[in-house]
Amino acid sequence: MFKTVLLPIDLSAAASWSKALPAALHLAGPQGVLHVVTVVPDFGLSVVGGYFDRDFEKKALHEVGEKLSAWIGRNVPDEVEVHPHVMHGRVYDQIISAADRLGVEAIVMASHTPELSDYLLGPNAARVVRHARQSVFVVRGE
Repeated sequence: MFKTVLLPIDLSAAASWSKALPAALHLAGPQGVLHVVTVVPDFGLSVVGGYFDRDFEKKALHEVGEKLSAWIGRNVPDEVEVHPHVMHGRVYDQIISAADRLGVEAIVMASHTPELSDYLLGPNAARVVRHARQSVFVVRGE
């Protein structure tokens, strides 16, 4: 068992959490703390950001935060100590950053069914596995 576990999820893809959530809850055990992270990707090119309102990022992060809290209410048992976190940027960078900042002991994340070009893991899971200081448990998604 681990005292603290990080579970990165994509709110728009049940495959990112349907199998990983039970694994994270198991690893955290009844006394553990679960940190659930979702990442709002950045725009990529700065020229793209020019097409959005000035407050778009702030509004998007707030809306995603509300959706994450609702997801937790629907999917995480009441007796579990859980903390939601909304991050912004590159998915794998933000997962690693959150794991370090929060001092978690383990990361549990889903990986999509690989294509030949992905070899064994999806690109975000592969980068997290390579660069995280914590134990990383990859649960094969659907």
